[in-house]
Amino acid sequence: MGNFAYVSPTSMDQTLAVLGEHAQAGNRVQVIAGGTDLLVQLRGVDREPRTLLDIKKVPEANQLSIGPDEIFIGAAISSAVLNEQPELVGLLPGVLEAADLIGSTQVQGRATLGGNLCNASPAGDSIPAMIAAGFRCMIAGPSGRREMAAEDFVVGVGRNALAAGEFLVGLKVARPRGRSADAYLRFIPRTEMDIAVAGCGVSLTLDASGVCTAARVSIGAVAPRALLVPDAAAALVGTAVDEAALAAAGAACSAAASPITDKRGTADYRRKVVGVLCRRAAAIARDRAMSRGV
Repeated sequence: MGNFAYVSPTSMDQTLAVLGEHAQAGNRVQVIAGGTDLLVQLRGVDREPRTLLDIKKVPEANQLSIGPDEIFIGAAISSAVLNEQPELVGLLPGVLEAADLIGSTQVQGRATLGGNLCNASPAGDSIPAMIAAGFRCMIAGPSGRREMAAEDFVVGVGRNALAAGEFLVGLKVARPRGRSADAYLRFIPRTEMDIAVAGCGVSLTLDASGVCTAARVSIGAVAPRALLVPDAAAALVGTAVDEAALAAAGAACSAAASPITDKRGTADYRRKVVGVLCRRAAAIARDRAMSRGV
């Protein structure tokens, strides 16, 4: 293992300064929000020298705001902290369910939604959940701040859209209103503490009569990155999210998948499972939405 340096800035300016210096010098720097994936990487094949930049002390990355119109979640806030916020759990149950699946209780004390997204694993549980919920990524860099949709942030296996000198500050999403709700389901071979063979997140809105007026569906672990599936959403909109609509949405997810075959499941198996998960997650989201007031 090569030489490593560790930096723990306490402000945005310090963070950007360190990133800028390393980018200009052509040196590798890796931002860590929780570090849970990093430890696995260092014990594997990625042992190259780098500077570890820990953003746990950056105030903006630790901000949690549940406003009347918008929710902001700092990139350094752990899953354990998020799951102790009853209002947040009530507003975004699918996203918080996904976060609660990442590792053990001890791991969740460090793991973050931001870190899970930046790690860009095809099987990252929170990624399809955040895509389905309509999350947007707040990014800071040498040219200022920018934002992008969560579905555009991951660009490949282990690769994200951050440019040199940039880091993910946090995530924002519109506060769900009326009969809106989300859900996330995954399938794993074991009962717990495993990565998804397939996963699906669904977010939808119903009108007063129970007809779906808006939907977003995302699938994970069945392609090089989590995918937004517009055809699955279109199958739900304009329906009462009945069995026919659920079947059509599930079929759209299976068709959109491009999985691999490995020791944990064949490609055909994964295509079938992701369709089943879509049907079940959409039904859960529908029932949750129905229980909410208009």
